[in-house]
Amino acid sequence: MSTPDATPDAVVAALAPFARRIATLDLSDPSGAQATLNREFPVAPLGPVRALLAAGRAAGWLTPKQATPTLWFGRVAKPSEPLAGMSLDAVDMEGEGASHTHPNGEVSLCFATGGEPRFLGFPEGWVVAGVGSRHVPPVTGGRVTIVCFLPGGA
Repeated sequence: MSTPDATPDAVVAALAPFARRIATLDLSDPSGAQATLNREFPVAPLGPVRALLAAGRAAGWLTPKQATPTLWFGRVAKPSEPLAGMSLDAVDMEGEGASHTHPNGEVSLCFATGGEPRFLGFPEGWVVAGVGSRHVPPVTGGRVTIVCFLPGGA
């Protein structure tokens, strides 16, 4: 995929089918939702999505804000109908993030960008934090780019 295609609209279009599927899942059962997503959408065939995110990161619009020396983030899209009412946030990180709560749950699509990272203990792929979950998200063993699907933008 060429860099000119790497726009926020292109990322939303690429991720909208996943958002619509996520909207049908019960995020109060995070392990079940996570297993479903990893079975239905394994990360290996998602190379075009990985390339879009990498190009957006390189262009500076995907993760324009720096929280720590090893954590960058940004809001890609506000909740919308094409995203089944979800917002999309992007994070590029290694190490530890800030403590936060997910009142409606969070679904993260994780792509390794260096080393063999694990996000919340899981390798690249889909990671689900359940409704009402609170965590300090760690990345160990490398660096990861994450797209967070947040129901209702919360």
